[in-house]
Amino acid sequence: MDCLDISFRYKPDRPWVLERFRHTFRPGVTLVRGASGCGKSTLLRLVAGFLEPQQGRIITPLGTAPTDIGFQRRALGFVFQQLNLLPLASVQRNLALAGSLAGLPAEQIADNSGHWLRVLGLEPYAKRLPQSLSGGQQQRAAIARALVRDPVVLLLDEPTSGLDDLNARVIVRALEQFVTGNRICVVSSHDTRLEILANETLDFNRFLPLERHLEALV
Repeated sequence: MDCLDISFRYKPDRPWVLERFRHTFRPGVTLVRGASGCGKSTLLRLVAGFLEPQQGRIITPLGTAPTDIGFQRRALGFVFQQLNLLPLASVQRNLALAGSLAGLPAEQIADNSGHWLRVLGLEPYAKRLPQSLSGGQQQRAAIARALVRDPVVLLLDEPTSGLDDLNARVIVRALEQFVTGNRICVVSSHDTRLEILANETLDFNRFLPLERHLEALV
């Protein structure tokens, strides 16, 4: 996954959030860390194709731009901080719909769903609606929904935020199982408990501008 001198800002009169950012995300887990507001979540949305850079380009492992519908449907898994589970669908139905949108056959969807529900400790809650789950259970359900798609590129934005150590370890174990072969996983997080996963760490504090009130603390 190549980011080739990408620059992005939300409005023409605002400073660049990313400026001439260049990096190749290789198979394995890349941990992106840095102070709030330094562009970590923006980078994930650019890599996912939900935002487009004003300058430069991004090339996915499929050889396309990330805005390509085929990449987004078949090769991308993304977990937002807001989680965005479908509120009127059970956990199991959320997973099934995600697998179906990725074009997976029904048997594979069932196998993948069963596996990740077990690994993430969600089997007892498979028939429940998201709103009946705790925050931690919803986080794990959102991760299961991303993993069931069998994506080539998995993007996680603060996946363990607010979780206790045991639940964070459950997510670490799931990612250790999933991120094998040519799969690329990019994790934006402040959580030092995820450092054990990282094949590479990008510290945005080193090369991106901080908000002025934070500069004296670095």
